[in-house]
Amino acid sequence: MPTLAGVPVLRWSDPLPGRSKRVLVAGAVAAGKSTLARQVSADWGLPYAEMDGLYHGANWEPRPTFRDDVIALAASDEWVTEWQYTVARPLLAERADLLVFLDLPRWLVTWRVIRRTLRRVRHRTELWNGLREPPLRTILTDPDHIIRWAIRTRREHAPRVRALAAQRPELPIVWLSSRRELKRWIGTLAAPAPGSFDSEG
Repeated sequence: MPTLAGVPVLRWSDPLPGRSKRVLVAGAVAAGKSTLARQVSADWGLPYAEMDGLYHGANWEPRPTFRDDVIALAASDEWVTEWQYTVARPLLAERADLLVFLDLPRWLVTWRVIRRTLRRVRHRTELWNGLREPPLRTILTDPDHIIRWAIRTRREHAPRVRALAAQRPELPIVWLSSRRELKRWIGTLAAPAPGSFDSEG
């Protein structure tokens, strides 16, 4: 079994130690965090909370209730959400009983964020709380444009997960490093975890 900060991590084929009730999905921009979180929600019957929707308010400003909302979410018994935003990460990590890390190739997530942004701009897709992607030309003037942000922060995620593994060695971490591993792990979601779903009536 591979290790992370000296702590064993799970791969797609490894059984989970038990039923997970509070699940975090980590990874780069456009790695597929929200998509996987929704899949886990559907297959395991856990409420899904979208971090972006909690965070973003009018004019892309953080909602003033964001931290309180995250505290309330973390305190609840069951949830699945994305592991993102500086304020939210430690609050969620303290309560999580499973973390899934999408460590997909750099070329793949870069292509995905470019394709997704182009599609959203073209179709004027409403994102959260009435927000839409700004004109594509802002990539030249805004250092925090989503494409530039994704490229700049790509390498930050693995060290963050390693640090969490060191802080919480008891936390199961599933490390998925390719689309194939991700698809295979998704295929295991509907299977009952030890001591769990099929025994609850």
